[in-house]
Amino acid sequence: MTPANLREQELMKTLLEPLLEDFQYWFTRARTLLESEAIPFLSEQEQKNLLDRVIEQQKEVTSAQILFQTMGQQVGIEMKALMPWHQLVMECWQVSLRLRASKQQNHPLP
Repeated sequence: MTPANLREQELMKTLLEPLLEDFQYWFTRARTLLESEAIPFLSEQEQKNLLDRVIEQQKEVTSAQILFQTMGQQVGIEMKALMPWHQLVMECWQVSLRLRASKQQNHPLP
């Protein structure tokens, strides 16, 4: 393996591996929230649909992680694959922030 290839592999490991771990972390948190709490501003169907999307995207991230490890960390992921994951994480953050705000509004601190 040439020094340039080694640098590229190190760069992929340095950037992609933690990014995929972050997606797993945030999808796990979103999944826990959606499975454990009734979100008052979402209908049951909307909450189920969001949970289904989180589960599906989390499977895609898991597949990407497996491929990345299996191929010796020598594969990348196209932006068109990453963007839906990012958008879904952002959507889940918004739900979480809105839920937290509604709880604080209903139970203000003294």
